[in-house]
Amino acid sequence: MMKFLFYTLKHSDYHRVSLTLNQTLLLRYCSCNMTAYCKIGGLFIYILFFLVQHGIGEECTQIKKHGQYSCEGRNLTYIPTSLPSSVKILDFSFNFLPTLKRSVFPQLNDLQHLDLTRCHIHHIADDAFLNMKNLTTLILTGNPVSYFGPDSLNVLHKLHRLVLMDSGLYSLNIRFNNLTKLQELNIGTNNIQSMALPPFMIHFEDFNLLDLHANNISILKVSDTNILQQMKGNLTLILSRNPILHIEPGAFQNMYLRELNIRNAFASLDAQRDGLKALSGLNVGKLVIGNYIENFMLKTSDGDLNGLCLINFEEIDSLCAGWSASELQCIVNATKISIERGNVRAIENVPFQGVKELRIVANIPVSLELSHLETLETLVAIQTNYIYIVGISDMPRLQHIDLSQNRVHITDCCENYFKRMPNIRSLNLSNNGNIYLSNNPFSGLSSLEVLDFHQTTLKGLATKFELFKKLQNLKYLDISYTDFTFWSTVSFGSLNRLKVLKMAGNHFQEDALSYLFENLTSVEYIDISNCEIDSIAWRTFKDLPRLQQLLLNQNRLMVLDFVTHPNLKDLRLLEVHTNNIASIPLNILQNLPKNLTVLDLSFNPIDCSCSQINFILWITSHQQIFPKKNNILCKSQSLGSRHKTIDFDVESCERIRRFTIVTSICAVVLLVLASFLAYRFQFYLRYGYILLKGYRTSRQQEWSYDAFVIYSSKDECWVMDELVENLENGIPPIHLCLHVRDFEAGKAITSNIIDEGIMGSRKIIVVVSKHFTDSSWCRFEFEVAQSWLVTQGNPNIIIIILEDVEEEKTKKVFGLHKHLKKNTYLKWSSNPINNTRFWIRLRKAVIT
Repeated sequence: MMKFLFYTLKHSDYHRVSLTLNQTLLLRYCSCNMTAYCKIGGLFIYILFFLVQHGIGEECTQIKKHGQYSCEGRNLTYIPTSLPSSVKILDFSFNFLPTLKRSVFPQLNDLQHLDLTRCHIHHIADDAFLNMKNLTTLILTGNPVSYFGPDSLNVLHKLHRLVLMDSGLYSLNIRFNNLTKLQELNIGTNNIQSMALPPFMIHFEDFNLLDLHANNISILKVSDTNILQQMKGNLTLILSRNPILHIEPGAFQNMYLRELNIRNAFASLDAQRDGLKALSGLNVGKLVIGNYIENFMLKTSDGDLNGLCLINFEEIDSLCAGWSASELQCIVNATKISIERGNVRAIENVPFQGVKELRIVANIPVSLELSHLETLETLVAIQTNYIYIVGISDMPRLQHIDLSQNRVHITDCCENYFKRMPNIRSLNLSNNGNIYLSNNPFSGLSSLEVLDFHQTTLKGLATKFELFKKLQNLKYLDISYTDFTFWSTVSFGSLNRLKVLKMAGNHFQEDALSYLFENLTSVEYIDISNCEIDSIAWRTFKDLPRLQQLLLNQNRLMVLDFVTHPNLKDLRLLEVHTNNIASIPLNILQNLPKNLTVLDLSFNPIDCSCSQINFILWITSHQQIFPKKNNILCKSQSLGSRHKTIDFDVESCERIRRFTIVTSICAVVLLVLASFLAYRFQFYLRYGYILLKGYRTSRQQEWSYDAFVIYSSKDECWVMDELVENLENGIPPIHLCLHVRDFEAGKAITSNIIDEGIMGSRKIIVVVSKHFTDSSWCRFEFEVAQSWLVTQGNPNIIIIILEDVEEEKTKKVFGLHKHLKKNTYLKWSSNPINNTRFWIRLRKAVIT
């Protein structure tokens, strides 16, 4: 508890602190026992009174522009000073204001409506409302007010409506004589025992409503109604839910009331019977009688409502009342009759004289056969199970018929049931059973403007290709969920005045939808939701230039290209929620109707991938046209992890796009660089390829030569005259591989070097000269040979220095300079003695 109080203290407002009272209470509490417990308890009481004085709730919030604020249920104990002085409507209900005085309210000169429902008000001081003299509505419902200051209400000269419901009042002994502009006084749900009004209310010229419902009024005397008799306004008097036992005859004699509500106002059926008779001479515009459903009383005998014959009324509204044939005679002069949850089995023999509107709602099973009611304009018989419609005929002024929600089954509808009634403008047969259409169902109903069959199974519609042909004036047609399948032969083309067409929950065969709306040039609203439509042809809406609202919800659509048709330029609302739309191409979005202000894409499997970034950006930038933007969800494999499209991370796509661009540029640069390097070092690449190829096949070949000679063609004379002569003609003879002699004709030079030269020979003899270092082929052959022999692990290269070569030139050949530094080589000399030793050493090097 202490934790809670400290928490609420933290969130409270600290205006108008009264430390003296709190300190006094704390000292008195702790004077009894200065123990630790007493100190904790004293602190508890201190905080409690602090919170009571200063409130523990949040401030008020503006709920509408133009000065409407709500502080409902904030646990406030004061009117927040943060409220602007321009506030006009203030809901301060369900707070804590035990005492109303001027200091409670800031100056609110513009305040017109104040609701203080259930604020625990006990005391209202004289100056309570001085800071809000322009009030027109004051609601004090549910406050146990024990004291009203003598002039507390009298300062409200402009008050029109005063509500003191459930305030514990026992009488109207309250001074409000200055409220001469008062129009409504609601003092229901109190303990008032008399409906007598104060004499000063005679001067309330605009007074028009007195609500005394749910009080304790048991007797109505003539003296109680004297003031009402003298008030000349069109007064509404509500006496419902009072335990009336007796009404003194003459109490309402020659009185006129706009409305009298005596529903459930009598303590018994006997009191009701006598009370209705005591209302003799009353003139009332609307009489509300009957019983609420929870207190429904069964009739015990006929005649309980015969007293109605003594009352002059224009309109009667009956709830849960039983009617006998004789009692119905008492209402024949009424112009508007409403019987709800009643007991009327048949009304065909009731001689209604001037009835204009007849409503029968939730009645027990009734036989409906009406004719020759020449004044009837509206007939409503709804929510009546198993109504039996015999026929309705010969009522020339009848314009509106509502027979919905009756589970009715009709055969040969509708010409046989509605005869000789040329002025019928609306016919509602919705929410019924099966209705079988006749061959010419709407003959004689050419004035129909509204026709409603929704949620009623229509039979025979498929064969009536021109059943609507005669309804030239029809403006509203609802055949939704009628279990009908449309074929291409069905058309609404003759309904050239039709504005609203609802046909949701039906089916279309083949291309029927493409031809269904031909010539409907006046249609403004079409609903074809839940029809399992997976595609719509471009030409479907070509004849609908005035179409403003199109509903295609709960279908299987994947594309919306048809919306860009030029004839849909006036389209303002498009609903396609719960379809299969994953994305809309940019060219479609750019060509949507210019007047489109509402687009419902909710509950579609939107593709939230970077490939649809244009579509997602369009949704984000046009959120104002999406009424359910939080229900536009991204497609996901997991049902529990779907995200809002408007929350999609567009920046991640931008990062991916930038990364892709950079990667692509890098790839192109690398490709160009690789191409350049390949071209620049094509020789070495080819060399590497040949080397690899040779390595893979080396172990599968046998040597064909003892040595492969690498030399420059400019040194060919020495090679042929000296090298070949001494090695091949010596003993034993050494078989040399020479490119000029032993390479296979037609074969690539590089392949010959590898296959015949390097791989086909045990040793490699390199003749180094100035010409050798200048030859690219010589350099290539040496590098390949060197790399090859390194992989083999055998020192099989024999170097012959044919002539002195500058060190710089030897460095031009990759690995030659290093090889000469680390390995023994032979040097040719023109001295014969030295040459003899040369040949011996060379032959030995080749053979071993």
